[in-house]
Amino acid sequence: MKKDKNDNNSKKTWIQYGIFAAIAITLYATGLHTEVIGFAQRGLLATGLMNPDVKDITQVRSSENTRDTATSATTNEADFSLKLMDRDGKITSLADLKGKVIFMNFWATWCPPCIAEMPSIDKLHEEMGDEVAFVILSLDQDFELAKAFDKRKGYDLPIYAPAGNLPPMYQSSAIPTTYVIDAAGNLALTHKGMADYSASDFKEFLRSLK
Repeated sequence: MKKDKNDNNSKKTWIQYGIFAAIAITLYATGLHTEVIGFAQRGLLATGLMNPDVKDITQVRSSENTRDTATSATTNEADFSLKLMDRDGKITSLADLKGKVIFMNFWATWCPPCIAEMPSIDKLHEEMGDEVAFVILSLDQDFELAKAFDKRKGYDLPIYAPAGNLPPMYQSSAIPTTYVIDAAGNLALTHKGMADYSASDFKEFLRSLK
């Protein structure tokens, strides 16, 4: 009797493993595993632990601005030579946005952390799209995947693909990576990894860069 019970338990366990395996295979086959993992990672974003410490950056910038001009010259001037291709195939340059605060995010459809933070970027774009220039740069080999993702999610973000080699300044070892350039043309922030960019302190930080 005990053996029969153990056999039944064993069968149930194998059935459960089979179901999980089938779900996993289906998710990978359809490409939905990235979005499932990304959705799970949003719980971590909600803690705010992954967000850039914009308070410290603002304090450093404020102290630099109070120094003598001759001694406070910045060495992190942004590289505006980056060439971009928009969703319609038009080639532009980061230089076309010079004079504006720029939020530039490097991402890919196969990257779960990228997917996790995308709703916050979309929210930020909705709220500050008139104040800040957004460059959502897809690193997918097939740009059509990025365009299809953006359309399916209903984001309507200003997405681009690189139209040439990335300048050394933007050759990050990780994605997502986000760069923020101030209105004076300086690289004000580099953040590797996901973050909640809809946070109020980050929006205040962007406004301080005008």
